[in-house]
Formats: sequence, structure tokens, C-alpha cells
Amino acid sequence: MRTPQELTAQLRGLGVGPGTGVLLVHAALRSLGPVVGASAGVLAALRAALGPDGTLVAYTATPENSATSRLHQQATAGFSPVERAAYLAAMPPFDPLRTPCSPTVGRLSEELRCTPGAVRSTHPQTSFAALGPRARPLLAQHPYHSHLGEESPLGALYRAGASVLMLGAPLTTCTAFHLAEYRIPSPPQKRYGAVVRGRGWVGFDGVDLDDRHFARMLETIRPRLRARCGRIGGAEALLMPLRPAVDAATEWLRAELTPDETGGADRQMRANS
Repeated sequence: MRTPQELTAQLRGLGVGPGTGVLLVHAALRSLGPVVGASAGVLAALRAALGPDGTLVAYTATPENSATSRLHQQATAGFSPVERAAYLAAMPPFDPLRTPCSPTVGRLSEELRCTPGAVRSTHPQTSFAALGPRARPLLAQHPYHSHLGEESPLGALYRAGASVLMLGAPLTTCTAFHLAEYRIPSPPQKRYGAVVRGRGWVGFDGVDLDDRHFARMLETIRPRLRARCGRIGGAEALLMPLRPAVDAATEWLRAELTPDETGGADRQMRANS
């Protein structure tokens, strides 16, 4: 059973400290092993490592709140038109103050979201939550058409010089790489739908996000990520600056991604949109 204090010391050894400033964390807590306080203990360790001037950010997405995601399609497979209409009518609307984040993004994200003082962005499918002095300005705008684009909190994290911590989570799940998809010429678009408190069902257009190429991309760009690797608890951890990671991904996408790959019909990211 590891203590938050032990995790804080290991985080400091990896490079997470008061000078980090803004940290986006993706975590698979099961890989850490038992921790005193469970997810609350891990959150306490991260905040202690950052110090009072640091801001901690997590992805609090709700892909279930969608008429187009793979999760939605699986849930409604085989429904008749009447059954599908009833399912859509019964879906709870997104409320940034009350809607839990998806289990697919991990328990730490939900722990952060529920912590007093946390701020959450208002996108009904790809929200972020943050704790710290820069939380509110970083998450201030999140228009529907910019799931993970320049106008989203992810764009704000890029401009803020944030770092990314992958805590037991594979690098292929790093949300930051999706910002690069907005920086290729004429990215493919998709029609989205979500149900929102006070508005009902809303439709909007946005970039058709796709993470199928991430593994192949990382084979090329990983040496450019300026990443530091180590162990936190029982988990493999990676710490990297967000900006060069996005820049390297953007360069790779512009050079390597073919029209067929950017326009294909089977999009893995539809599970999270």
C-alpha cells in the first residue's frame, strides 16, 4: 500500500514540481497498485508535487452523450425506430456541474471533477476539468465545433506551455495529439449531436477525429517528444512538454497522412465523440 507522500516524491523525481506550471494528466490507476486514499490519494499526490501555484487538468469527456459515437451505436444496436426514439428521449442531458465523466477516461478524472474548487469546460462530449490558479482561464471557452481544437482548452494548454503526464496510460491515448488534426489542410468534417441541459438535442459540425494512426505516428515522432520516463508506484509513467509533442504530430500528419486515411469511414475516435 503506497502513500500519497511516496507518490509525490516519485513524481518530483520524474520532474513534476512547482516549476511545471500546468499539467494535463491521463491516468490508469489500476496500474499504480494500491494507494492510501485510492483516487483521492493519487490526486493529493499530484497536487502536492505541483505545489499551490500549479494547475492540474484532466480530460472529463462524456462520449456516451452522443448520437454518433461507437458507444451509442453499440447501445442501440438492433433497436427499432420506436425503441431508438425512446432511448434518445430518455438520455440525460449534459450538465457540466453534475454529469459524471465517462468511465472510459478513468477514475482520476472523476475524482478531480468532483473536488471542491474544480472548474469544468462546457463541451457536452469532450470537456476538461482543472484545479489550480489557472483553471478558469484555461477552460473559459470550449465551443461545440472545437472538440479538441484551437478554441478548446487543449488549444489553451498548448499556448500555456503545459506538460503532459501519462500515468500508467498508454501514449496512444494522449488527447493532446488530436490538436494536430486541426492543423492539417482541410481536415475532414463530421456532423455531431448531443443532448444538453436547457437546450435539448443540438447538432453541430466539427473535425472528424481519428486516433487509428497514433501508434504508427509514435514510431516516428517519439524521439522528438522530449519525454522523461520512470515509475510511479507500480505504473510506467511518461512526462513530456505538450507543445513539441503537438508540433511533431502536426508535422507527421501533414507529411504522412493520406487522403484515404483522413477520409475513411471507420473512425476509431467515434467512440469518444
